[in-house]
Order: sequence, then structure tokens, then C-alpha cells
Amino acid sequence: MSQKHFMREAIKLAEAGMRGGRGGPFGCVVVRQGEIVGRGHNRVTSTNDPTAHAEVVAIRDACANLETFQLADCELYTSCEPCPMCLAAIYWARIPQVHYGNTRADAAAIGFDDDFIYQQVPLPPEQRTVAMQPLLRGEAQAAFREWATKRDKVRY
Repeated sequence: MSQKHFMREAIKLAEAGMRGGRGGPFGCVVVRQGEIVGRGHNRVTSTNDPTAHAEVVAIRDACANLETFQLADCELYTSCEPCPMCLAAIYWARIPQVHYGNTRADAAAIGFDDDFIYQQVPLPPEQRTVAMQPLLRGEAQAAFREWATKRDKVRY
């Protein structure tokens, strides 16, 4: 199968999800060794889940199907350049290559503008629009200390 084939599959998922009233016009597939192992389309409005973006849904599907939390031997095809949340999920899943159709400027032109998030991320926590305040760090440190010495932990 060609890269164009996989991108067309992502686009078809975007169209089907949008036309079915399940969410915005975004679709995604995760591919491993020439085979689609995860599929997703945007489901934000149909599931009342702001994290149900196409890429996150596809990553979750691929991980469940492959029974792993790392997709280092996969590629991701998405109908639009990933938003900051999806980009972070791609990094956490260790996916080494992403192919995308529409750009984030294309998404902004139809009302999906994530530029403010890109601007917020590099700011120190106290300068972000979302109020962020440290609280009970000393108590929270106990779990971190325990993790540091845990012998049977699974690193990720």
C-alpha cells in the first residue's frame, strides 16, 4: 500500500465522522508494516470528550490492537496537521513519522485555531492564561520518591 492510500483512508474517516455528526472534519490512521492497525476520527462532540481528536482516538485504537503503549515502529497519517495535544500524544507514543493533509493554517481558516495554545506552551506557568498554582508539592513528592525506588516499574 502507498502513502497516498493511507492518507486517503484518513481523509475518508474525516469525511465519514463529520457527515455522521460525530465530530469535526478530522481523520487518522496508524500504520505498521504496511497495515492499518489503528483508526480514528474526531469524536469530540458526539462523546463530550475534548480529547477525542482523530489522532488520539487512532493512537488509542492502535495501542489496544497491538497491546502496547509505544508505537515506535508505526507511522501516522492524519487529515490535518496535529494540534498541540495530538502532537504531544504522538511524541508520548514514540511515533517517528507523521504525514498530514491540511495545515494548521487551513484548520484556523475554518474555525479550528490552535495558535493560542502554541503561544501558551513556552510561557512560564505563572504567565499562562490558565491560572496555575503549585500546591502540596511536599506531599506529592512521596509518590515520586516511591516510584524512584520501585523495582518492578515499567518505564515509558
